[in-house]
Amino acid sequence: MQWIVLPVFIVIENSLLLGSQYWHNWRIFWVTSLIMLLFIYPHWYVNNLITLQSHRMFPNNRQFVRRFIPNLLLLALNSSLFTAAAWWAFGQVGLPNYEPQLERLGYGLLFVVLTVLIVSFVYESINAFEEWEKTIIETEQLKKANLQRKFESLKSQINPHFLFNSLNTLSSLVEEDAERAELFVEEMSSVYRYLLRSNESQLVPLSAEMQFARSYFHLLRTRYGDHIRLEHTVDNRFADYQLPPLTLQLLLENAVKHNSILPEQPLHIRIETRPDARLVIRNNIQRRSSRVVSHQVGLSNIATQYRLLGEGDINVQDDDRFFTVTLPLIRQS
Repeated sequence: MQWIVLPVFIVIENSLLLGSQYWHNWRIFWVTSLIMLLFIYPHWYVNNLITLQSHRMFPNNRQFVRRFIPNLLLLALNSSLFTAAAWWAFGQVGLPNYEPQLERLGYGLLFVVLTVLIVSFVYESINAFEEWEKTIIETEQLKKANLQRKFESLKSQINPHFLFNSLNTLSSLVEEDAERAELFVEEMSSVYRYLLRSNESQLVPLSAEMQFARSYFHLLRTRYGDHIRLEHTVDNRFADYQLPPLTLQLLLENAVKHNSILPEQPLHIRIETRPDARLVIRNNIQRRSSRVVSHQVGLSNIATQYRLLGEGDINVQDDDRFFTVTLPLIRQS
C-alpha cells in the first residue's frame, strides 16, 4: 500500500509546493520527485513508530482521546518538518530556472496535515473495528468456555465412576467404622453441594475453593488411604483472591487419573501460594503402566477462561519428575 499510495502523494505534494514549475520542466519533475521520495519514506517510517508507540501506551479504545489527539499533533508536526525540509532541499540542488515560492509551502503543509488527519482517522477506524470484532469473538469464546465448564461440572456431578467409588467406599465404612462413615457422608455432601453451586459464578474465592478441595481430597484419602497425600501452604492474605470454580478439583482428579497410587509409590500433591499472587499445584509423576488417553480438555478450558477474563496465561510444566500447574490469582477491585 505504501508503494502505491506514496508515489501519488509525492506527485500531489510537489504540485502544491512547486506549482506549474513541476510540470513544465522534466528535470525539476524528476529531481524534486526523487528528493521527496528520499524524504517521504523516513517520514512515513517515523510516523509509524509514533503511532505504534501511542497504541502501546494507550491500548484500550476507551483511551481513544488520550491516544488520538497527542498522536495526531506529533504526526502533523513530524510531517510538517519533513515537508519543510524537502522544500528547502529543492532550492539547494541548483535546479534550472527554479524559483521557490514561500506561499506554496503553506499549501504543501496544509495538504500534508489534512493527509495525516485522514490517514489517522482511517487507521483508528480500522483499529476500532478490529477491536470490536476481537471483542465479539472473545465473547463467543467465553460463552463456549463457560458452557464447557458447566458441562464438565455436570459430568462431575453425575460421574458414575466417582459416585460408584464413593458409595462403595461408604458401604465399606458403614460396616467397619460408623464414625468415619458419618464424616465421609458429610464431606461427600459438601463436595456435591459445591458442585451443584459451581455454575452460579465465573469466579470463586480461593478460600472456598480450598475448602472444597479439602473435602474432595478427604474422599480420595478415604479411598486410597496413606498412599495419597496432600500438603497445602496458602497465605491467608490471598484468601479473598479468586479463580474459576472447580479448578482444584480438576487438577486433583487429573493427578489421580494419570498416576499410579500404590503403597510403594504414594502420590504427593502440594498446593501453595507465591508472593506474586500465584497458585502452584504440583504432584510427583509416576505414570501408570497403561497410559490414560488425555486430550487436556480440562487444562485447555482453564487456560481459555483465564485468557478471556484478561488475567494472563496459566503455566504447565512436566519435567518427568513433577507435573506443575501455576495459576494467577485474581484480585477483585
